Amino acid sequence: MPGLVRKLLIFAAVDGLVLQPVAQKGQRAPAAKIAYNDNNIGPALKQNVEGENGAKSFEAFGIVGLLTVSKSSFLISITRRQQVAQIYGKPIYVITEVALTPLDSRAEAEASILQTQKALQRGKIDGHEDDSDSEDDEGAYATTSDDIDDEEPQPAIVDTLPGEHKRKSSVAEDVITRKGGYGRFAQKWFSKNGWTADSRRNLGMTSTASDSDVDTPQSKSHAQTTSGLQEGNVDPKNEVEMPLSLNERREKDFSASLLPKLLRTAQILFGSSRSFYFSYDYDVTRSLSNRSSSKTSELPLHTQVDPLFFWNKNIVQPFIDAGQISFVLPLLQGFIGQRSFEMDTDPPKPIPGLDGAEKSSMEMVDLSPDHNVQDDANVATIDGILDRRKHREQSPRRNTMKQFLLTLISRRSVKRAGLRYLRRGVDEEGHTANSVETEQILSDSEWKPSSKVHSFVQIRGSIPVYFSQSPYSFKPVPQIQHSDETNYRAFSKHFDNICERYGSVQVASLVEKHGPEAIVGQQYETHMTRLNSCGGCRGDQVGFEWFDFHAVCRGMKFENVSLLMDSLGDRLDGFGYTTVSDGTQLSRQNGVLRTNCMDCLDRTNVVQNSFGKRALEQQLKDEGIDFSLQTDQVIQWFNILWADNGDAVSKQYASTAALKGDFTRTRKRDYKGALTDMGLSISRFYSGIVNDYFSQAAIDFLLGNVTSVVFEDFETSLMSRDPGVSMQKMRQQAIEACQKLVVADEEEEFIGGWALLTPQVPNTIKSTPFEESILLLTDAALYSCRFDWNLEKVSSFERVSLEHILSIKLGTYITSTLSASQSDEKRNVGFIITYREGVNDISRVNTRSMANVSRLDMDLLGGSSTTPQSGLAALLGRPPTPANRVLALKALPSRSAVAGGTDNALTETDQIRTICSEIERMVLHGQVIEVGTERKPLIEKGDIISLAEAKKSTGLLEQLGHSFKKLIWA
Repeated sequence: MPGLVRKLLIFAAVDGLVLQPVAQKGQRAPAAKIAYNDNNIGPALKQNVEGENGAKSFEAFGIVGLLTVSKSSFLISITRRQQVAQIYGKPIYVITEVALTPLDSRAEAEASILQTQKALQRGKIDGHEDDSDSEDDEGAYATTSDDIDDEEPQPAIVDTLPGEHKRKSSVAEDVITRKGGYGRFAQKWFSKNGWTADSRRNLGMTSTASDSDVDTPQSKSHAQTTSGLQEGNVDPKNEVEMPLSLNERREKDFSASLLPKLLRTAQILFGSSRSFYFSYDYDVTRSLSNRSSSKTSELPLHTQVDPLFFWNKNIVQPFIDAGQISFVLPLLQGFIGQRSFEMDTDPPKPIPGLDGAEKSSMEMVDLSPDHNVQDDANVATIDGILDRRKHREQSPRRNTMKQFLLTLISRRSVKRAGLRYLRRGVDEEGHTANSVETEQILSDSEWKPSSKVHSFVQIRGSIPVYFSQSPYSFKPVPQIQHSDETNYRAFSKHFDNICERYGSVQVASLVEKHGPEAIVGQQYETHMTRLNSCGGCRGDQVGFEWFDFHAVCRGMKFENVSLLMDSLGDRLDGFGYTTVSDGTQLSRQNGVLRTNCMDCLDRTNVVQNSFGKRALEQQLKDEGIDFSLQTDQVIQWFNILWADNGDAVSKQYASTAALKGDFTRTRKRDYKGALTDMGLSISRFYSGIVNDYFSQAAIDFLLGNVTSVVFEDFETSLMSRDPGVSMQKMRQQAIEACQKLVVADEEEEFIGGWALLTPQVPNTIKSTPFEESILLLTDAALYSCRFDWNLEKVSSFERVSLEHILSIKLGTYITSTLSASQSDEKRNVGFIITYREGVNDISRVNTRSMANVSRLDMDLLGGSSTTPQSGLAALLGRPPTPANRVLALKALPSRSAVAGGTDNALTETDQIRTICSEIERMVLHGQVIEVGTERKPLIEKGDIISLAEAKKSTGLLEQLGHSFKKLIWA
């Protein structure tokens, strides 16, 4: 494949930002330039490159993409990375820090570049300087190195103890390897016992984070807005004082007002979250079973990757369109981890102990020198067990030990991506929330072509029905949405997608069979029964196992997961796994296990870990190694690798590490772990009600699911709509459903239908909240329909004969002044229809059977009050004179935040005028007037609720409430 730029210099020229690739082995790669203001990308002229890339430049390891919002654009580049694995000799990296460089002007770009320079230089002083790119230290390697030699991939990461959490080192080793880079922290915290990674993390330090205590000057430009992000500055003062001069120098709009928060979110998402992985030479988005059969390809890497896992495709698209493909580096969100271990291919036979029982004289070890068990027949045994300490000191290394690599790759789907309670269930295309493909790869340590490489794939994803849960509860009750038929269409589409990609499917549903979770669990089982009764998925029955994890494992007995493994073992054996040797696929996995709980996090992690261990045993057996003859030492690092995977997936979906992590790591569960889980649950609850709303809007925007209009929606409601649900399609379906149900007279000619906003209480002009309703017009009547959008049913409707309509008033209709969009007089318009009651007018409410309800009862059901009769009219029992009633309707926003959606070509004002004209035309058409008499127009223009009136009616408490929410969420 064509080579990607592995390292580049970024500097500001007169007319644009220049991206100059650093030549590899004396070869000079062409530079690119991004023009200021219009962001046009093209080749850089020679004079731009030469002479201007001196002091004001910084080094990057790739381009994430171009972030454009409002009138501002920013280049996102990778400034720090860390190698986490190597596959077929190709290094795999995780991004640890990114820089956001503004593209508005040269001055702002240069200021930002200088700040990035300082941040990177400070990282070198603190011990983050790359050693492997220098000629003097070519052999040096630390697992925390950011910038490493691309020509020589580093060896696999080896953990001799349970992962990074217990890694220790001596003072001398720490200081020498890191060149004393711990700074003043070393003086205070170094001890002869070293420190664990946990201790450093508790001190606010990581192997790649820079010293956040170094003071940096504050500024009021884009440059320093982004530089604060690039430096990973955690000083609260710096966050509060984020510069907002952009709004002073440009037109204030909704996107620009939220720009600092968006930049902060982008920096955390792509950088410090350590969630994004890439390789310059290997396609990390495809499993071995999903890779092209050809050994090499001349196509660019971005054309070969799986679009389902290509996370930066939207923001890197400008480089693709400009033909600058050497800068297009596909990113994967999820997890990649790798561990090396050894196993004995010829373990000693069991020997009898003093008690006559057979005991193994061998243990399985990893690559640590402390675990190099050696063969010596003279080594004494105690009760059949080797004295391992003496054994290691006295014996040469066994030559029957074989080295292996275990690589774990989790790939998060870009479809229905997002955060816990804001993305649940399924969408119209059958994509589910928190959809992750996890591949476990077993290989030899050198990736020899003649050796076998084994791959086992599992998937997880939310229950594929429409449901939602409120974030304002620790254990919210699921709410099923839409009709059974709509749910089944999405359900069957989901499994059709899975079968097309993986083959046969076995489902393991871990939700509770009793309590709130059973609501969606029962729906899952019902739809699965229907699917299989209709022939299954592509002619194959979908296996379904409802395993109530909490009931079976009650009392912290998580080892009872073995019951599920026993139940599904035979079917999974039939699926097999993929084996590749010398570029040839020897076998292919022909089915997949789909596991889910409610969040598809904690319980799912435990179960996937167990099935991963089972697959490893089978793959080792294929290598001629009987797992049962080895001791359990391997379980520790294997469990930690899976626990790290679970934590990564959980942080990306729920903003915290996974629950039940103590069991996944140690296979033991105690009350300390339960208390830890309680703390994580509280943290999830806080994130769900404070941070997730804006983060979800930002994720949708970065993926290209929505336009910058989403920030206008967020500024108004502090929430954003789900782009996976087409509201335009739903509204059209609602109009059709209402027409079929409420227009009883077949002779009535249908003229048109519209979705509009109306007060929740009938016969009022203003009552909160407003709700979407359907208005139908025939040649005889108007129908105002209240629609249950979750159940897709008409909840009530009111019929008004056209002959009873007295007047139509259209104009400004402002119901709130809490945000700029709600106060816009041009966009907040509506109309009021005044009519008198007639004998042919009816109101009906759907109380499982459509029953006629009087208008008095209709108003009471709606919550409005009516004045009782009094005086002589009440005594005589005469019916009161029919009062005039009103039907208030307001236009929906014409602009949609959904990317690729069709915005309404008409403005809100045009929509209202069109609807009113149609109603007036039909009313006047049915009127009988005397000869020589002119028809009186029905439409009059005037404010329904003016801006001044709306301001008066917006209470102080309402304003304070909105301001408080905005302060927290925005």
